[in-house]
Amino acid sequence: MNEKEGIRWKQRFQNYAKAFALLRIVIEENEDILILSNLEKEGLIKRFEFTLDLAWKVLKDKMQDDGIIVDRISPKYVVKLAYSSKYIDNIDVWLAMINDRNLMSHTYNFTHFNKTIKSLKETYFSHLEKFYIDFIEHDLNQ
Repeated sequence: MNEKEGIRWKQRFQNYAKAFALLRIVIEENEDILILSNLEKEGLIKRFEFTLDLAWKVLKDKMQDDGIIVDRISPKYVVKLAYSSKYIDNIDVWLAMINDRNLMSHTYNFTHFNKTIKSLKETYFSHLEKFYIDFIEHDLNQ
């Protein structure tokens, strides 16, 4: 590990924290996010995509900083490695988030759009929040 790698995950986590805070605003300030306008839903999905992309990249950088060899750089590979290395605790939710993120990036199906938004509110957000809290606590304990 070099000093640059140790700093990289912390810098990336700061960006994650900012993206997560923006996502949190929409989730917490709207009791029923399914009644948002289509434009607002598109913005919410974009915030979800940014947040998730930063999350798996933080995982990659942190594992590399901890000496774990990450020999493929893909979201699914990284989260599977993070799960087996005990950085995250629910691989099924993380893979579902990645699958929905990929679907939202490559298709424009409003039926799936609403399903993903519902999953974001009911499941994904709490896992992204746990990730945030775990990394904050880790950083404070160092």
